Amino acid sequence: MTAVRLLSYNIRSLRDDAAAVARVVRAVAPDVLCLQEVPRFRAWRLRRRRLANACGMRIAAGRRACGLAVLTAPHVRRVHREFHLLTPDRGLHRRALAIAVLEIGGTGVIAASTHLDLEDAPRLRHVHEIRAHLDRARARYGAPAVLAGDFNEEPGGGSWSLLTGCFRDAYATAPTGGEATFSARNPTRRIDAVFVDPAIGVTACGVPPDETGDHPRATDHRPLLADLRLG
Repeated sequence: MTAVRLLSYNIRSLRDDAAAVARVVRAVAPDVLCLQEVPRFRAWRLRRRRLANACGMRIAAGRRACGLAVLTAPHVRRVHREFHLLTPDRGLHRRALAIAVLEIGGTGVIAASTHLDLEDAPRLRHVHEIRAHLDRARARYGAPAVLAGDFNEEPGGGSWSLLTGCFRDAYATAPTGGEATFSARNPTRRIDAVFVDPAIGVTACGVPPDETGDHPRATDHRPLLADLRLG
């Protein structure tokens, strides 16, 4: 079995404290970091690269559109990457799916990051599209998938239930640490999640302890950490 530590984090375009974001990431030392709301304007490439360097990680997947990225620790090998724009809705932010096909300890895994809409109908439609993209990726690369992100919905919602029909909710499987991820200053809602293929084991999942007090300084979401087992 190969142990994998994955962190999902909405960083609000680094509008708050980028150094605090990096400290939060380094404190848990993830193998894989799935980001949402990565900077898209004003020197976005430089800011994304600086964040990766500050976290001691490399950029494995992501584009400017939709503010998504997957970062990896130096020992993780990227095999392939994909980026899929989801169908647009007039007047709403464009949504997407960033995929990194990785090899960790000789084991393959697909890590995907997304950020879904606040509106119910687009969110549900995009979940269907994401499932189709991940089904094709699993067939193409012969590896199980992990989907992490800001889903803008709590457990029991239509989109959440559609995802748990084919994935396991990592927090519900092995809750460890905090549950609520939003807001960082007053966390009352669980809208960030890590969903895993049934073939992937979950050792623990939850908001990690904020020993340095950086969570409310870094961004408006709390990070979600999942310890997984591959193989």
